[in-house]
Amino acid sequence: MILSILGGAFLALCVFAAMHDVNRLTIPNWLNLTLAGLFIPAAAVSGIPLEIIGGHLMVAALAFLIAFGLFAFNIFGGGDAKMIPAVMLWMGPNAGFTFVFVMALAGGACALVILFVRRLMPAAALPGMIRAPFEEKAGVPYGVAIAAGVFAAAPASPFLANLLSQISSFN
Repeated sequence: MILSILGGAFLALCVFAAMHDVNRLTIPNWLNLTLAGLFIPAAAVSGIPLEIIGGHLMVAALAFLIAFGLFAFNIFGGGDAKMIPAVMLWMGPNAGFTFVFVMALAGGACALVILFVRRLMPAAALPGMIRAPFEEKAGVPYGVAIAAGVFAAAPASPFLANLLSQISSFN
């Protein structure tokens, strides 16, 4: 029960991060810290063996190194580079490939949509809450792609699979 609550909070915060990124083109540090911090009690109550939890920590550390490199080369923003390792704590090795693959596809799709809309209409014609990415020279809100990757890979995460099966049993 507690793991389901923590997992639900994690998923809700991923959606919030995506919406915040669209609105302001930033993902706040407190949000990334909360995503990572929720993993600690989730790991404590999950009953998952320490070897598996260690695998999640190793994958997150590797994601941190890669994301930091992408940030250093100005490919990712700082919030994106912090959110990816926080998410990888929850995804782990089993869900990592699916997460990265879907995140990359969704990020490319977001970039294409933004470029297309920028050519069709001025940013001022769009509602204020979604206008930021469509301003000239604005970045891509990669939090949307990260959240898409989370939801695609969540069934393979031992921390989220049970929650998703509980949700699907309500249907």
